[in-house]
Amino acid sequence: MRGVDDAQARRRTTVSELTLGGIVRHLAQCEEAWTRIVVEGDGEAPEGMLDMEQYRMGEAHTLAGLLERYAAAARGTEEAVRDVTDLGRRVPLPVTPWSPPERQFWSVRRILLHLIRETAQHAGHADIVREALDGANTTARR
Repeated sequence: MRGVDDAQARRRTTVSELTLGGIVRHLAQCEEAWTRIVVEGDGEAPEGMLDMEQYRMGEAHTLAGLLERYAAAARGTEEAVRDVTDLGRRVPLPVTPWSPPERQFWSVRRILLHLIRETAQHAGHADIVREALDGANTTARR
């Protein structure tokens, strides 16, 4: 996101609907939701988890604000995990349109690995979007 302004963060640069700002917003919301799933442990979908608007950077959003939200979400995850004494503890997952109909359970460890995978996947998306935007990527500055 280095050197990207709000207008650039909202700009689509590929056939995908993804934008740099939308990716950051989604990752922040994703991390908040999965941390809540671990902490609450009630199997309920956190508010906004299924909201497809999380992939869009609206006019009311700023990149700085979204990056701060993402940093706060990461701090929240760190705090929550610090209190977990057993990473093997099984947590009920929310039933979602893409999940099997019967309740699924993941360990806290698997949820954390899912967050890492989700972040890595979208970091790759962001790299492609950024390269199409101005030629920069994770190893070459523009």
